Amino acid sequence: MRAAHRPLWQWQLQPAAPRALPHVMINAKPRQYTIYGLTLEGRTFRPSDWAERLAGAMSSFRPGGGAGGIGAYIGYSPYCVPQVVDGVKCVLVSEALKGIEPMAWDFVMNFARDNQLQVAEVCVLPEQPLPQKKPQ
Repeated sequence: MRAAHRPLWQWQLQPAAPRALPHVMINAKPRQYTIYGLTLEGRTFRPSDWAERLAGAMSSFRPGGGAGGIGAYIGYSPYCVPQVVDGVKCVLVSEALKGIEPMAWDFVMNFARDNQLQVAEVCVLPEQPLPQKKPQ
């Protein structure tokens, strides 16, 4: 699957408040967002390891919780992963993080807002075009 990035408005985030979701949304896949290491003015965000630091701070938020003890391993959460997109350091954040820990979601998104970083929703497109109906 290819990922296309759709710019969002400038973030005006508020703390997450519980709300009733429409019935249709219950089975919907969580949205994903990319936080780019570029400010709204287009400057590279510093320090250069910001993406690894942010993802490292979120590493304990995993499906089923974090495993501790001798069997624990070091790694990023699948909900907050550093990556490079078109040569720019980024963090891919899943909205599923909000369901596990709303304060962690707020922390990540407020980090982006406070540092005036560019944020875009990831739109996953199918690789194969959908079959077209033949005109009759």
